[in-house]
Amino acid sequence: MQFGDIFLVEIPVSGGHEQAGIRPAIIAQTSDLEKAPTILIVPLTSMLKASDFPFTFVIKPDQLNNLDAVSIALVFQLRAIDKRRLKNKIGKINNSDIILLKQQLKNIMGL
Repeated sequence: MQFGDIFLVEIPVSGGHEQAGIRPAIIAQTSDLEKAPTILIVPLTSMLKASDFPFTFVIKPDQLNNLDAVSIALVFQLRAIDKRRLKNKIGKINNSDIILLKQQLKNIMGL
């Protein structure tokens, strides 16, 4: 498991505006991936209108990411989930998307 990998994850329903259900998500954690019981993820959505929000970017399906549809990375919904909610690895984002994700994570956290 590495930063930029895409997994199907099960995000519990919280009753708010957060993403929920089984969906693809990007692994957004670089340290202690094997030791920690939780993992930071950025959920994806196929609702293209979500790209209107700040801290999002578009990911087009390709042979590296194995996504079924154009997806929006919802960086503003960065969250920790229990690793037991990871289902299976789908693929990974390309190098240019990894750079974009890292930049958006820095910006959203003011680093």
